[in-house]
Amino acid sequence: MTLADGVWQQIFSFDNYGELLALVRNSLVAGAALGLVGGLAGVFVIMRDLPFAVHGISELSFAGASAALLLEVNVVAGSIVGSLLAAGVIGVLGARARDRNSVIGIIMPFGLGLGVLFLALYKGRAANKFGLLTGQIVAVDTPQMTWLLGTSAVVLLALTLMWRPLTFASADPDVAEARGVPVRALSFAFMIVLGLAVALSVQIVGALLVLSLLVTPAAAAARITASPVLLPVLSVLFAVASIEGGILLALGGSIPISPYVTTISFTIYAACRLAGRYRTRRWGARRAVAQPA
Repeated sequence: MTLADGVWQQIFSFDNYGELLALVRNSLVAGAALGLVGGLAGVFVIMRDLPFAVHGISELSFAGASAALLLEVNVVAGSIVGSLLAAGVIGVLGARARDRNSVIGIIMPFGLGLGVLFLALYKGRAANKFGLLTGQIVAVDTPQMTWLLGTSAVVLLALTLMWRPLTFASADPDVAEARGVPVRALSFAFMIVLGLAVALSVQIVGALLVLSLLVTPAAAAARITASPVLLPVLSVLFAVASIEGGILLALGGSIPISPYVTTISFTIYAACRLAGRYRTRRWGARRAVAQPA
């Protein structure tokens, strides 16, 4: 076997795939819920220019999950606590974009440092440590599934209740505030919801690559549509395709799930970007032909 064959075997190997598929049943269900949550939340992440906040929250989520691993308590709960702390701090101290980015820049290394400290103190399986950073697909047990689905339901309910005013406040905050929309309260509430969504994402794709589910699918959808209805629908479809496809592909290899998810997500984004550029050029050409000389 050549080196290339060995590398390919590590990335894609589908021996006994049917038997292995039963091991990720919980992960597939959790992935579908995560795709729904990430796709919907990602729409507002793009509208409100919050990708950096997602990354900052993920670092504290990682620290919370690492602390839970060290203390041998529920890792999902620890991740949620870390995310909510980060989201709350960013929401309170970072009302303006400049302040927000400064706060995130301070939180990120602090959270990462805490996470590394907790993992260094943890004497359990190395796979558990690595999984918090890069994701894992066979570690979603029944207690974690309950936490994941319950938190997903809370996020979806919150997004449903605040969807219309949050859309208005995200598109034009000054006009929304003049119309009586509680812009600041909505901004803080969304940061809390975003913290929960990040905590969910960390469980599957790891803390380092959360952006691939909470930013890339929505950014891809925004490249091909501006419809307030079609945009969230496509964002959810792209997010679900990325996470479920990543789980199914990772099952046949021996490397973490995150490279598969990020590759699928990026491929979808690249295709949408090309499609959007082609549509823009075609529309421009039609407009030029329609104009009188």
